[in-house]
Amino acid sequence: MSEYQPSTNCLHAGYVPGSGEPRNIPIVQSTTFRYATGEAMGALFDLEAEGYFYTRLQNPTNDQVAAKICALEGGTAAMLTSSGQAANFFAIFNIASCGDHVVASSAIYGGTFNLFAVTMKRMGIDFTFVGPDCTEEELEAAFRPNTKAVFGEAIANPALTVLDIEKFARCAHAHGVPLIVDNTFPTPIHCRPFQWGADIVTHSTTKYMDGHANAVGGAIVDSGKFDWNRYADKFPGLTTPDESYHGITYTERFGLGGAYITKATAQLMRDFGATPAPMNSYFVNVGLETLPLRVEKHCANAQAAAEFLASHPKVAWVNY
Repeated sequence: MSEYQPSTNCLHAGYVPGSGEPRNIPIVQSTTFRYATGEAMGALFDLEAEGYFYTRLQNPTNDQVAAKICALEGGTAAMLTSSGQAANFFAIFNIASCGDHVVASSAIYGGTFNLFAVTMKRMGIDFTFVGPDCTEEELEAAFRPNTKAVFGEAIANPALTVLDIEKFARCAHAHGVPLIVDNTFPTPIHCRPFQWGADIVTHSTTKYMDGHANAVGGAIVDSGKFDWNRYADKFPGLTTPDESYHGITYTERFGLGGAYITKATAQLMRDFGATPAPMNSYFVNVGLETLPLRVEKHCANAQAAAEFLASHPKVAWVNY
Protein backbone atom coordinates (compact mmCIF):
# COMPACT_ATOMS: atom_id res chain seq x y z
CA MET A 1 0.00 0.00 0.00
CA SER A 2 3.01 2.30 -0.32
CA GLU A 3 1.27 4.18 -3.15
CA TYR A 4 -1.41 5.40 -0.74
CA GLN A 5 -1.26 8.57 1.35
CA PRO A 6 0.48 8.19 4.74
CA SER A 7 -2.80 8.77 6.57
CA THR A 8 -4.33 5.84 4.69
CA ASN A 9 -1.32 3.61 5.35
CA CYS A 10 -1.49 4.48 9.05
CA LEU A 11 -4.90 2.85 9.11
CA HIS A 12 -4.74 0.05 6.58
CA ALA A 13 -1.20 -0.96 5.62
CA GLY A 14 0.33 -4.20 6.85
CA TYR A 15 -2.92 -6.05 7.54
CA VAL A 16 -5.94 -6.50 5.29
CA PRO A 17 -8.69 -8.56 6.96
CA GLY A 18 -10.78 -10.89 4.87
CA SER A 19 -14.52 -11.29 5.12
CA GLY A 20 -15.50 -12.03 8.71
CA GLU A 21 -11.98 -11.56 10.03
CA PRO A 22 -11.00 -9.13 12.84
CA ARG A 23 -10.96 -5.44 11.97
CA ASN A 24 -7.91 -4.91 14.23
CA ILE A 25 -4.59 -6.68 13.94
CA PRO A 26 -4.98 -9.80 16.12
CA ILE A 27 -2.72 -10.20 19.15
CA VAL A 28 -1.03 -13.56 18.63
CA GLN A 29 0.18 -14.00 22.19
CA SER A 30 1.92 -17.33 21.69
CA THR A 31 5.54 -18.35 22.02
CA THR A 32 5.29 -21.28 19.61
CA PHE A 33 3.27 -22.51 16.63
CA ARG A 34 2.09 -26.03 15.87
CA TYR A 35 2.77 -28.00 12.68
CA ALA A 36 1.62 -31.45 11.67
CA THR A 37 5.02 -32.74 10.60
CA GLY A 38 8.68 -32.30 11.43
CA GLU A 39 9.34 -31.68 7.74
CA ALA A 40 7.10 -28.63 7.74
CA MET A 41 8.86 -27.26 10.82
CA GLY A 42 12.26 -27.99 9.27
CA ALA A 43 11.41 -26.05 6.12
CA LEU A 44 10.52 -23.03 8.25
CA PHE A 45 13.67 -23.33 10.30
CA ASP A 46 15.79 -23.54 7.16
CA LEU A 47 14.08 -20.42 5.71
CA GLU A 48 12.76 -22.49 2.83
CA ALA A 49 9.11 -21.73 3.66
CA GLU A 50 7.20 -18.77 5.11
CA GLY A 51 5.52 -19.05 8.47
CA TYR A 52 6.08 -18.95 12.20
CA PHE A 53 7.52 -21.37 14.71
CA TYR A 54 8.97 -19.30 17.57
CA THR A 55 8.08 -15.72 18.51
CA ARG A 56 11.68 -14.80 19.37
CA LEU A 57 12.29 -14.85 15.62
CA GLN A 58 8.95 -13.81 14.14
CA ASN A 59 5.35 -13.35 15.17
CA PRO A 60 2.32 -12.42 13.02
CA THR A 61 1.36 -9.41 15.14
CA ASN A 62 4.90 -8.04 15.09
CA ASP A 63 5.27 -8.64 11.36
CA GLN A 64 2.00 -6.93 10.46
CA VAL A 65 2.91 -3.80 12.42
CA ALA A 66 6.40 -3.86 10.89
CA ALA A 67 4.80 -4.06 7.44
CA LYS A 68 2.74 -0.95 8.22
CA ILE A 69 5.85 1.01 9.23
CA CYS A 70 7.61 -0.32 6.13
CA ALA A 71 4.82 1.04 3.93
CA LEU A 72 4.93 4.41 5.70
CA GLU A 73 8.66 4.73 5.02
CA GLY A 74 8.47 3.33 1.49
CA GLY A 75 10.81 0.42 2.22
CA THR A 76 10.99 -3.20 1.07
CA ALA A 77 11.33 -5.00 4.42
CA ALA A 78 11.11 -4.15 8.11
CA MET A 79 11.32 -5.66 11.57
CA LEU A 80 10.32 -4.62 15.08
CA THR A 81 12.61 -4.72 18.12
CA SER A 82 11.99 -4.42 21.84
CA SER A 83 13.32 -0.83 21.95
CA GLY A 84 14.77 1.93 19.82
CA GLN A 85 18.18 1.21 21.34
CA ALA A 86 17.93 -2.38 20.13
CA ALA A 87 16.96 -1.13 16.66
CA ASN A 88 20.02 1.11 16.39
CA PHE A 89 22.29 -1.61 17.75
CA PHE A 90 20.98 -4.19 15.29
CA ALA A 91 21.11 -1.72 12.39
CA ILE A 92 24.86 -1.22 12.91
CA PHE A 93 25.86 -4.66 14.16
CA ASN A 94 24.14 -6.33 11.21
CA ILE A 95 26.92 -5.02 8.93
CA ALA A 96 29.79 -4.06 11.26
CA SER A 97 31.80 -6.19 13.66
CA CYS A 98 35.05 -6.21 15.62
CA GLY A 99 37.72 -4.28 13.72
CA ASP A 100 35.25 -2.18 11.73
CA HIS A 101 34.52 1.54 11.78
CA VAL A 102 31.41 3.73 11.52
CA VAL A 103 31.01 7.47 10.87
CA ALA A 104 28.23 9.05 12.94
CA SER A 105 26.74 12.46 13.50
CA SER A 106 27.61 13.83 16.93
CA ALA A 107 24.11 15.31 17.32
CA ILE A 108 22.28 12.13 18.30
CA TYR A 109 20.35 10.88 21.31
CA GLY A 110 22.61 10.54 24.35
CA GLY A 111 21.71 6.89 24.83
CA THR A 112 22.68 6.13 21.23
CA PHE A 113 25.91 8.09 21.58
CA ASN A 114 26.83 6.04 24.66
CA LEU A 115 25.88 2.81 22.87
CA PHE A 116 28.28 3.69 20.05
CA ALA A 117 31.10 5.42 21.92
CA VAL A 118 31.28 3.09 24.92
CA THR A 119 29.46 -0.22 24.59
CA MET A 120 30.05 -1.00 20.92
CA LYS A 121 33.60 0.32 21.20
CA ARG A 122 34.15 -2.44 23.80
CA MET A 123 32.98 -4.84 21.08
CA GLY A 124 35.78 -3.60 18.82
CA ILE A 125 33.78 -1.23 16.59
CA ASP A 126 35.22 2.30 16.36
CA PHE A 127 33.09 5.37 15.74
CA THR A 128 34.17 8.76 14.44
CA PHE A 129 31.71 11.52 15.32
CA VAL A 130 31.29 14.56 13.09
CA GLY A 131 29.11 17.62 13.48
CA PRO A 132 25.86 17.46 11.51
CA ASP A 133 26.73 20.83 9.99
CA CYS A 134 30.28 19.79 9.00
CA THR A 135 31.53 20.55 5.52
CA GLU A 136 31.64 17.83 2.93
CA GLU A 137 35.42 17.87 3.16
CA GLU A 138 35.30 17.36 6.94
CA LEU A 139 32.85 14.50 6.48
CA GLU A 140 35.06 12.90 3.82
CA ALA A 141 38.05 13.07 6.16
CA ALA A 142 36.24 10.92 8.75
CA PHE A 143 36.13 7.82 6.52
CA ARG A 144 38.58 4.93 6.81
CA PRO A 145 39.20 1.88 4.63
CA ASN A 146 37.27 -0.22 7.19
CA THR A 147 34.25 2.11 7.43
CA LYS A 148 31.02 0.10 7.11
CA ALA A 149 28.22 2.65 7.63
CA VAL A 150 27.24 6.25 8.28
CA PHE A 151 24.65 7.07 10.96
CA GLY A 152 22.64 10.17 11.82
CA GLU A 153 19.30 11.36 13.17
CA ALA A 154 16.90 13.16 10.85
CA ILE A 155 16.12 15.56 13.71
CA ALA A 156 18.43 15.11 16.68
CA ASN A 157 17.08 14.22 20.11
CA PRO A 158 17.11 16.58 21.99
CA ALA A 159 19.22 19.17 20.13
CA LEU A 160 16.69 19.40 17.22
CA THR A 161 19.55 19.72 14.71
CA VAL A 162 18.36 18.82 11.21
CA LEU A 163 20.58 16.37 9.34
CA ASP A 164 21.53 17.16 5.75
CA ILE A 165 20.54 13.69 4.57
CA GLU A 166 21.56 14.30 0.97
CA LYS A 167 25.08 15.36 1.95
CA PHE A 168 25.59 12.42 4.30
CA ALA A 169 24.14 9.99 1.76
CA ARG A 170 26.35 11.34 -1.02
CA CYS A 171 29.51 10.83 1.04
CA ALA A 172 28.41 7.41 2.32
CA HIS A 173 27.71 6.16 -1.20
CA ALA A 174 30.98 7.57 -2.53
CA HIS A 175 32.70 5.25 -0.05
CA GLY A 176 30.48 2.27 -0.80
CA VAL A 177 28.61 2.17 2.52
CA PRO A 178 24.95 2.73 3.49
CA LEU A 179 23.48 5.70 5.33
CA ILE A 180 21.40 4.75 8.37
CA VAL A 181 19.00 7.45 9.60
CA ASP A 182 17.08 7.43 12.89
CA ASN A 183 13.76 9.00 11.90
CA THR A 184 12.12 8.92 15.34
CA PHE A 185 11.43 12.63 15.80
CA PRO A 186 9.93 13.62 12.42
CA THR A 187 8.27 10.22 11.78
CA PRO A 188 7.45 9.34 8.15
CA ILE A 189 4.61 11.88 8.34
CA HIS A 190 7.14 14.72 8.15
CA CYS A 191 10.21 13.07 6.60
CA ARG A 192 10.85 9.94 4.57
CA PRO A 193 14.65 9.65 4.53
CA PHE A 194 14.69 7.17 1.63
CA GLN A 195 13.51 9.99 -0.64
CA TRP A 196 16.68 11.93 0.20
CA GLY A 197 19.20 9.11 -0.21
CA ALA A 198 19.15 7.16 3.08
CA ASP A 199 19.38 3.38 2.82
CA ILE A 200 18.15 2.16 6.21
CA VAL A 201 15.80 3.85 8.68
CA THR A 202 15.39 3.17 12.38
CA HIS A 203 12.77 4.29 14.89
CA SER A 204 12.13 4.34 18.56
CA THR A 205 8.43 3.56 18.27
CA THR A 206 8.22 4.45 21.97
CA LYS A 207 7.94 8.12 21.08
CA TYR A 208 5.47 9.45 18.51
CA MET A 209 4.48 6.19 16.84
CA ASP A 210 3.13 4.75 20.08
CA GLY A 211 2.10 8.17 21.32
CA HIS A 212 0.38 7.00 24.51
CA ALA A 213 3.34 5.94 26.71
CA ASN A 214 2.02 2.38 26.53
CA ALA A 215 4.90 0.43 25.02
CA VAL A 216 8.66 0.65 24.52
CA GLY A 217 9.68 -0.49 21.05
CA GLY A 218 11.82 -0.01 17.97
CA ALA A 219 11.80 -0.63 14.22
CA ILE A 220 14.27 -1.05 11.36
CA VAL A 221 13.26 -0.48 7.73
CA ASP A 222 15.38 -1.31 4.67
CA SER A 223 14.96 0.70 1.47
CA GLY A 224 16.16 -2.25 -0.63
CA LYS A 225 18.24 0.17 -2.70
CA PHE A 226 21.74 -0.39 -1.38
CA ASP A 227 23.67 -2.84 -3.57
CA TRP A 228 25.43 -5.10 -1.07
CA ASN A 229 26.76 -7.28 -3.91
CA ARG A 230 28.57 -4.36 -5.50
CA TYR A 231 30.61 -4.02 -2.31
CA ALA A 232 30.68 -7.71 -1.45
CA ASP A 233 34.12 -7.53 0.17
CA LYS A 234 32.84 -4.95 2.67
CA PHE A 235 29.77 -6.94 3.66
CA PRO A 236 30.64 -10.65 3.73
CA GLY A 237 27.92 -11.31 6.29
CA LEU A 238 25.34 -10.62 3.59
CA THR A 239 27.16 -11.79 0.47
CA THR A 240 28.91 -15.01 1.58
CA PRO A 241 27.49 -18.17 3.18
CA ASP A 242 26.37 -17.88 6.81
CA GLU A 243 27.71 -21.05 8.41
CA SER A 244 25.59 -20.38 11.50
CA TYR A 245 22.47 -20.72 9.34
CA HIS A 246 23.06 -23.71 7.05
CA GLY A 247 25.32 -21.81 4.66
CA ILE A 248 22.66 -19.37 3.44
CA THR A 249 23.90 -16.42 1.40
CA TYR A 250 21.33 -13.76 2.22
CA THR A 251 21.64 -11.65 -0.93
CA GLU A 252 21.29 -14.75 -3.13
CA ARG A 253 18.30 -16.19 -1.30
CA PHE A 254 16.39 -12.99 -0.49
CA GLY A 255 17.65 -10.37 -2.95
CA LEU A 256 18.60 -6.79 -2.18
CA GLY A 257 15.09 -6.07 -0.93
CA GLY A 258 15.09 -8.72 1.78
CA ALA A 259 18.66 -9.75 2.62
CA TYR A 260 19.42 -7.13 5.29
CA ILE A 261 16.27 -7.61 7.37
CA THR A 262 16.31 -11.40 6.99
CA LYS A 263 19.88 -11.54 8.30
CA ALA A 264 19.02 -9.25 11.21
CA THR A 265 16.07 -11.47 12.07
CA ALA A 266 17.58 -14.93 11.51
CA GLN A 267 20.95 -14.10 13.03
CA LEU A 268 20.78 -11.15 15.44
CA MET A 269 17.27 -11.64 16.79
CA ARG A 270 18.02 -15.34 17.14
CA ASP A 271 21.11 -14.63 19.23
CA PHE A 272 20.16 -11.47 21.16
CA GLY A 273 16.42 -12.00 21.53
CA ALA A 274 15.41 -8.31 21.63
CA THR A 275 11.89 -9.27 20.56
CA PRO A 276 8.85 -7.06 21.25
CA ALA A 277 5.90 -8.66 23.00
CA PRO A 278 2.97 -8.99 20.56
CA MET A 279 0.84 -6.94 22.98
CA ASN A 280 3.36 -4.09 22.76
CA SER A 281 3.28 -4.23 18.97
CA TYR A 282 -0.51 -4.05 19.13
CA PHE A 283 -0.24 -0.89 21.23
CA VAL A 284 2.17 0.62 18.69
CA ASN A 285 -0.39 -0.07 15.97
CA VAL A 286 -3.11 1.67 17.98
CA GLY A 287 -0.85 4.72 18.09
CA LEU A 288 0.01 4.54 14.40
CA GLU A 289 -3.65 4.84 13.43
CA THR A 290 -3.79 8.40 14.82
CA LEU A 291 -0.19 9.41 14.04
CA PRO A 292 -0.96 12.03 11.33
CA LEU A 293 -3.50 13.80 13.55
CA ARG A 294 -1.28 13.76 16.62
CA VAL A 295 1.83 14.98 14.79
CA GLU A 296 -0.13 17.87 13.29
CA LYS A 297 -1.30 18.91 16.76
CA HIS A 298 2.18 18.44 18.27
CA CYS A 299 3.57 20.83 15.68
CA ALA A 300 0.82 23.41 16.18
CA ASN A 301 1.34 23.35 19.94
CA ALA A 302 5.13 23.61 19.58
CA GLN A 303 4.86 26.57 17.21
CA ALA A 304 2.47 28.39 19.55
CA ALA A 305 4.84 27.85 22.48
CA ALA A 306 7.89 28.92 20.41
CA GLU A 307 6.20 32.09 19.18
CA PHE A 308 5.13 33.03 22.72
CA LEU A 309 8.61 32.44 24.12
CA ALA A 310 10.33 34.26 21.25
CA SER A 311 8.36 37.41 22.03
CA HIS A 312 8.80 37.18 25.80
CA PRO A 313 11.16 39.82 27.24
CA LYS A 314 12.65 37.37 29.78
CA VAL A 315 13.59 34.76 27.17
CA ALA A 316 17.02 35.16 25.60
CA TRP A 317 16.72 32.54 22.84
CA VAL A 318 14.42 29.85 21.49
CA ASN A 319 15.47 26.60 19.80
CA TYR A 320 12.62 25.65 17.48
